Amino acid sequence: MNMHALLLDRFSEALKKIGADENAPVPISRSTKPEFGDYQFNGAMALAKMLKQNPRNIATQIVDAVELDDVASKVDIAGPGFINIHISPEWLGNAVRDIASSPRLAIHPQAAQTVVVDYSAPNLAKEMHVGHLRSTIIGDAVVKTLEFLGHNVVRQNHMGDWGTQFGMLLAHLSDKLAAQEVAETALSDLEQFYREAKVRFDGEQGFADRARDYVVKLQSGDEQCLKLWHQFIDISIAHSEEVYEKLHVTLRRKDIMGESAYNDDLANVIEALKSQGLAVEDQGAQVVFLPELADKEGKPAAYIVQKSGGGYLYSTTDLAAIRHRCGTLGADRTLIFTDARQALHFKQTELVARKAGFMRDDQSYEHSPFGMMLGKDGKPFKTRTGGTIKLAELLDEAVQRATTLLAARDNAMSDEQRADVAKKVGIGAVKYADLSKNRTTDYIFDWDTMLSFEGNTAPYLQYAYTRVKSILRKAGEHSSSKSESIALQQPAEIALSMKLVQYEDALLSVARDATPHVLCSYLYDLASAFMSFYEACPILKAGIDETVKQSRLTLATVTAHTLKHGLDLLGIETMEHM
Repeated sequence: MNMHALLLDRFSEALKKIGADENAPVPISRSTKPEFGDYQFNGAMALAKMLKQNPRNIATQIVDAVELDDVASKVDIAGPGFINIHISPEWLGNAVRDIASSPRLAIHPQAAQTVVVDYSAPNLAKEMHVGHLRSTIIGDAVVKTLEFLGHNVVRQNHMGDWGTQFGMLLAHLSDKLAAQEVAETALSDLEQFYREAKVRFDGEQGFADRARDYVVKLQSGDEQCLKLWHQFIDISIAHSEEVYEKLHVTLRRKDIMGESAYNDDLANVIEALKSQGLAVEDQGAQVVFLPELADKEGKPAAYIVQKSGGGYLYSTTDLAAIRHRCGTLGADRTLIFTDARQALHFKQTELVARKAGFMRDDQSYEHSPFGMMLGKDGKPFKTRTGGTIKLAELLDEAVQRATTLLAARDNAMSDEQRADVAKKVGIGAVKYADLSKNRTTDYIFDWDTMLSFEGNTAPYLQYAYTRVKSILRKAGEHSSSKSESIALQQPAEIALSMKLVQYEDALLSVARDATPHVLCSYLYDLASAFMSFYEACPILKAGIDETVKQSRLTLATVTAHTLKHGLDLLGIETMEHM
């Protein structure tokens, strides 16, 4: 139920009637205070300048022209020309009834686009660490929202599976296998394996030369070297898959499109850039100069696409990725989730790709940066000794902390039930603490806050869902079809209904701007609105009129469905009992 779009259409038609330009803005927003109605149109002042009339007169003309009799109980003008729209309880009741009877919560699929989403992207030379959390879970929430809205989503896990470091790692693995060690055992701790190889590379005579030989062999397609590389990559991917399963994200092995996948096209990329005069030789390297990103002295930015020795860089691989995504996959949109420090690189990459014709003008390329996870000291989140925290270990700790928390609460769960709930609460708490923050900002990682059952947290929302389900069980698992009409009389009923019809607006915002925190805020507001409704509007109390009871049970049912659906899109599991 897209309330915003409905009002947008009605006011657009009204502006045409009063002679406004067809491209005139239609600023519809939610009201900040109840006395200003539910929504506001704030475009009268701008239109007054365009039409050379008094803003109040323009607002009056718009109110006379807009057709809202079926939607609004009142439309009034405030101040110099603000138009306040009060949505009618009758319209809200009908809208909630439509949502209750729809398996898609009355949300129609959008016109489908092909959207390529590049997220997670761990380095297979090492285990996933906390730095991969944001890309993985933000990307997955956006992917699931886009898919629900009807888009053809192509997941791309751009794993780091190539480069000079693999020569070092393969030389070390080769020695381990020669010593009769099993590859799975040798690589059971990737961090330890990497450290061992690095120590040898830095200090063992002859090892660095062997490592470089392995790089040459790997890049030239040596059969034995590639076999060893595939063995390393396969085991490394298995480490990542374990983390994805714990995180309850939808990435699978088929979604992997590692750096190595573009090897065959790298020379073609360079040739295309050179043939168009974009890449020129500079100190032996191939460089694209970008006057659009010139410094204060007018010196153009240098974007290196091939090293002086002939080697390729991330820039070359990312340009090949654009060719694949925009050409082969036919992406209408490409979304890339990495930390904000890479913003300049992707801006340069897009500029070069567009100059080279690797993408059409109508194909969007959207780097979606995110801030850092910080410790309570305001510094990047590390172990007490200053080391990088493995993501798998962080998630295990979350489950353990949730287990301890639940054991201290008064509940009648069996050990098996408690273990299941602890997993969902612990993992959900870590994910929601991240997803609920604005993507572009840094945030403080705090166990006590994220595991709290109060405030804007996953445990609070999971508990809110179980509470609504408990009410419905007591009522005999109410079927929404029992209530032919939704009678909204109390302010809390109206407030809850208004929040329910705004769900689609939240999802469209997530899909448009790649901002899951908007959905988190919506779900928290919905849960809070339900709690206020339940306190003010008895449902199962003796003496409640049956029509009112059924109407309120429908509101509870739709709330439960919406909470569960929204948490599912965020990748946060719910439970029926807690």
